[in-house]
Amino acid sequence: MPVLLRFIVILVLVGQTWGAAAESLTCGHLYDGVTGKPIENGVVSSGPRLVRTDANGHFVIASSPEGLQARAPGYRVRSFSADQGHDIVMEPFSAKALYLSHYGIAEPILRNPALEMIKNTELNALVIDLKGDRGQVAFKVDHPMASEIGAQKILTVKDGKRLLASLKAKDVYAIARIVVFKDELLAKARPDLAIRTEGGDVWRDGEGMAWVDPFLPEVWEYNISLAEQAARMGFDEIQFDYVRFPDRRGLRFARENQEENRVAAISSFLATARQRLEPYAVFLSADIFGYVCWSEKDVEIGQRLEDLSVHLDYISPMLYPSGFGHGIGMYRNPVKHPYEIISLSLNRAQQRTGLPGARFRPWLQAFRDYAFDRRSFGEHEVRAQIEASDDFGSSGWMLWNARNVYSQAGLLKNSYEAHADQVMESASAHPKL
Repeated sequence: MPVLLRFIVILVLVGQTWGAAAESLTCGHLYDGVTGKPIENGVVSSGPRLVRTDANGHFVIASSPEGLQARAPGYRVRSFSADQGHDIVMEPFSAKALYLSHYGIAEPILRNPALEMIKNTELNALVIDLKGDRGQVAFKVDHPMASEIGAQKILTVKDGKRLLASLKAKDVYAIARIVVFKDELLAKARPDLAIRTEGGDVWRDGEGMAWVDPFLPEVWEYNISLAEQAARMGFDEIQFDYVRFPDRRGLRFARENQEENRVAAISSFLATARQRLEPYAVFLSADIFGYVCWSEKDVEIGQRLEDLSVHLDYISPMLYPSGFGHGIGMYRNPVKHPYEIISLSLNRAQQRTGLPGARFRPWLQAFRDYAFDRRSFGEHEVRAQIEASDDFGSSGWMLWNARNVYSQAGLLKNSYEAHADQVMESASAHPKL
């Protein structure tokens, strides 16, 4: 080896040694703050580095002056420093949320009652439209495509970081909802990205909305970039909705519209999003059709439960009883049996995936029935759904009402202080913590 080259190699090796010395290795364990059990497959990160815990909750990571963070589905994100000890107690957390559209979060007449309900009841979270059903991006973002297609024409939230800071001050868990492939604005501005009819026209659904092709990488990039900006704003979780193909035959896409292609497209989109979001202290979830819990096929929309679950922290089936138009088993009128519909669907999904209950957080119905007897979903119906979700052991639940109008009927009074006391008492009962 020439002398000069040998000298360069020595310098590189010495530099690497110095770099390793400047960083300390931190090792430890993640534990459940109530049960004391180790947390497997949790994420511990320090700057750009991240590792996952093993079956014993153990981790080893090169820590930086930025400190460390730990996260796992079913727990609050925990920040800590290398000198704070190596047995990290994680606080169990279940998000119990209301949905607010881009309009609802901006209008005091809708936002303030929601925040008041969070203050007074078991609610502790909001699902907020970052990108809504028409493709409008109501938060100010730095994205050329969003500006070019008119998605930023009406900004209802001009300072997202300020909004998120105000929600965190109230201890509100904030979930950014991003509607992915149903996108009227993008399809209109870029018809080359739109789903087409067999005749070649831009296809529109029953609401007159155009969709974009789930096979196209440019569509993926747009939505994942918005998710990254939501993470930087301070959202706790990114939730993709309409992450599917339309339930309609006879349409034209960039690839053949058959099951394996559809499933591969949706699963690959989620895998890419997960990889891009890993550096941020956010969780990833996606909304799926209720019948996806039951069908081993993709119900012609690209959502096959086993393929989706590996890429998500939380799976959010839309278990509205009104949405089960064909019923489930012996329950032919689901709105008369809200507890059974929620319970059976979640258990079916768990049997198929083998995942713990904490990996599921369902959408529940908080609106009038439209498919059976037009009944209002009041205290009995809402409470029955919540109890089914809680009895199953899900990581919370979310109430949907498109009008953003909710009632406290069926909700319990605020129990946060009691829960915090339980965590502290349980943690003190485990000496190793």
